[in-house]
Amino acid sequence: MTARPPQHSATVVVIGAGQAGLSAAFHLRRLGFESALEHPGSADRGLRTFVVLDAETAPGGAWQHRWESLRMATVNGIFDLPGFAKPPIDDDEPSRTAVPRYFADYEEQNDFPILRPVRVGSVRAVDDDPAGLLIVETIGGPPGEHGQPGAWLTHVVINATGTWGNPLRPSSPGSDVFLGRQLHTRDYVSLEEFRGRRVAVVGGGISAVQQLEEISRVAWTAWYTRREPVFLEGPFGQETGRDTIARVTADVEAGRPASSVVSYTGLFWTPYALAARDRGALERRPMFTALEPHGVREADGSFTSIDTVLWATGFRADLAHLDPLHLRNAAGGIRMRGTAVEADPRVQLVGFGASQSTVGANRAGRAAATAAAALLRP
Repeated sequence: MTARPPQHSATVVVIGAGQAGLSAAFHLRRLGFESALEHPGSADRGLRTFVVLDAETAPGGAWQHRWESLRMATVNGIFDLPGFAKPPIDDDEPSRTAVPRYFADYEEQNDFPILRPVRVGSVRAVDDDPAGLLIVETIGGPPGEHGQPGAWLTHVVINATGTWGNPLRPSSPGSDVFLGRQLHTRDYVSLEEFRGRRVAVVGGGISAVQQLEEISRVAWTAWYTRREPVFLEGPFGQETGRDTIARVTADVEAGRPASSVVSYTGLFWTPYALAARDRGALERRPMFTALEPHGVREADGSFTSIDTVLWATGFRADLAHLDPLHLRNAAGGIRMRGTAVEADPRVQLVGFGASQSTVGANRAGRAAATAAAALLRP
């Protein structure tokens, strides 16, 4: 497929306006980059510009899609955006309203050049020059000169698309014949939709335990994981955090596919995990071997009646639009050096690997903006 001729240009295109993307925008502005919306055709005048393309319809990134019952007291900490402290937040407020409101205030204060909803379909190289330009093709957008479907010509892409758009749902024998309901974590709204049901919760991560605890209040539940979950005593401290970052960084620098954070840290005895344990909901079962019309075939060959399966099986980095650049190695990983893709430093990945946490996203945004500026020096 041949890329369309570019309709717009920006020195740097940031894809995604979650925490990592907003951090990148903040640091680009501090480094002297100006709005590509206010300075079209700026490349001819020697100006350095940037634009942020966001697929969401409103500020807040993936937070606006979290389930209603996920309260601020339960989330694993939201780090302040650069230069803008969080206001006091009610612990009982849903994260799906509190965090997007904070992000919206941040965008308003900084007046970033953000276009939404604009989804990026692909990123391609203009030619074979490894230092040449990239074309960012978009799909959809608001009415107006800059929002229509088209393409952006750019020197550097800072990719901050996160994982929400790429849910992982393992294939299971019999999933096509199961007569009950199947849904993924991203489709979960509240425990009330499960009242009185028989629910299989599949997954060994934080979201799985949170949703299992909730659902088990109103429904019969069974918890399935492929590996025995490991719960650690004590809080998630700085030493654990540093060790986790070091291990994830080692994997991405070696080009190994990075797994979920829980695979590096294990689970912690949070209040919701303790509540699920006390209710008897944390009795883990080995993964079932197959779905059948009215339930699951257990690992020991027995049958359990189930009418709902919640696949709390996590997410993977949402990077399909970068496939034309052939960044992945044979193992499916992307070898990194800092925030730069080793095979193509024109692409900076933030909110990826060790920078998936909110504090990591802030640091990665700053690092990517700095790296972009360095690449553009004569």
